[in-house]
Amino acid sequence: MSAEFRRSQLLELVRRQGFAPLPELAKALDVSESTIRRDLAHLEREGTTQRTHGGAFYTGPSPNLPHFEQRQTAQWNKKRSIARCAAELIEDNDTVLLDGGSTTYELARLLVGRPLQVVTNSLPVANLFSSTVGADLIVIGGYVHGRSGTVQGPHAEEMIRSLHVRRAVISAAGVNERGLFNSNLSTAAAEQAMLESAEEVLAVIDSTKFGHQSLAFVAPFSSITRIVVDDQLTMNWRDRLVAEGVEVLIAPNVEDPAAAPLTDDQPPRKKLPRV
Repeated sequence: MSAEFRRSQLLELVRRQGFAPLPELAKALDVSESTIRRDLAHLEREGTTQRTHGGAFYTGPSPNLPHFEQRQTAQWNKKRSIARCAAELIEDNDTVLLDGGSTTYELARLLVGRPLQVVTNSLPVANLFSSTVGADLIVIGGYVHGRSGTVQGPHAEEMIRSLHVRRAVISAAGVNERGLFNSNLSTAAAEQAMLESAEEVLAVIDSTKFGHQSLAFVAPFSSITRIVVDDQLTMNWRDRLVAEGVEVLIAPNVEDPAAAPLTDDQPPRKKLPRV
């Protein structure tokens, strides 16, 4: 068995179970635990698994849902850059409410294994945390929208409003001078409930969404604490957001491994004052 084939089999085992113990993986592939450890280290560098005491859990690409198939590949580097920047804003032991957007999913992958209380209406996001050590998981109940894997509807909105979280992370299908939009009415209603339940609201939005609106209005800029966006956002939009009272964080290109998140007081870009 070649190393490449063995690793693909290993990844599939971890993916199916969410979390898999080391002895079980070694037995299934008929190799030593030390070989499994080396293979897991390789997969961890690729971002598809994360090792923990006694085994590994899956942190790979999003599931085969139309919502993710269409959106996850588009502007993927931008989404990953935004996710890395946003992850630094989440503090250990925070209570975090995560929506079902593809950029939010990239953020969730980076939060796996951290000591957090995670609340979500996204089944793909919930799956990431369901078998992991460190995070307490609360899944919102209600009608499951098959296309996106999110839980929506009146029951979901009522449950979201009954909770109180430190930070909510939401995405958007469009942003114009009015504020944030989503492409689904029920998704927009669930996100509005999230805004009401959070002390701080973090919007993770790639630059291609700015200057466009979508079907359903979600919220004005006054409801958003921070927006994390990639470095392709125009200066006109950066200035407009600051004028609206939103803190803007510019995520550096993910292809630069040494890059650190750019905040609004770092050169060479025009200073974006914190508010």
